[in-house]
Amino acid sequence: MASALVEGMLRAGSCKPEEILVINRHPETVQEEIVKLGIQLAPTTQVVVEQSDVIVLGTKPADSLQLLREVRPALDGKLLISVAAGIDLDHLQDAAGHRTRLIRAMPNTPSLIGQGATAYATGDHATQQDAQVAEKIFSSVGIVYRVREGALDAVTGLSGSGPAYVFTFVEALADGGVMMGLPRDVALDLAIQTVCGSAQMIRQTNRHPAELREMVASPGGTTMAALETLEARGFRFTIMSAVRAASERAQQLGRG
Repeated sequence: MASALVEGMLRAGSCKPEEILVINRHPETVQEEIVKLGIQLAPTTQVVVEQSDVIVLGTKPADSLQLLREVRPALDGKLLISVAAGIDLDHLQDAAGHRTRLIRAMPNTPSLIGQGATAYATGDHATQQDAQVAEKIFSSVGIVYRVREGALDAVTGLSGSGPAYVFTFVEALADGGVMMGLPRDVALDLAIQTVCGSAQMIRQTNRHPAELREMVASPGGTTMAALETLEARGFRFTIMSAVRAASERAQQLGRG
């Protein structure tokens, strides 16, 4: 996620390569990307924190709190933006120190192409200016909403994990076309365009998805036959349950 965010910000021109300092547990795995992007690789996490005004925490949830404890003195009075799933502001504050200004955010991987969806919540010590910094960072790679912290696990289940649901749906849609005789490249391209076009239609018409669905589903027609199958197989329930499962998993990660 951190990698997608960095590339997206650079592509959007919201910061310069020389303004970004990164650290990775396995630096050899990112060396090629570092050179390509023109950003700097720090020797230690301590150096990153000491030399930065704004720190974005993009580590795995299981590693996040211990990492913050290790650099706690250097975080004093700085802005820390965490994109670690499930780790709540109270635990982040306890690990980072009471003077650290905190923002907890949940972006998603389409940030890489400027089509991200992010929601964030501010900690007790974060200022309005800090919120504006977060808005600038995340709006440069997509849409951004400020929410209460209690809503962030739901955001994780919906838009944070959501791209994986969409990728799976596109793959299945294309596989259905192949099953019915289409060449695979044609089926995949049609599936991609169908999903992209449908999503843009919702946004541009500002109509409810149910209303747009009715425009496609003629009484007794092919689409109604397909929708009947989806409903019979629990399509809607399955998607809702997936969001619930991911949200609850985020809560579990937060509890350690």
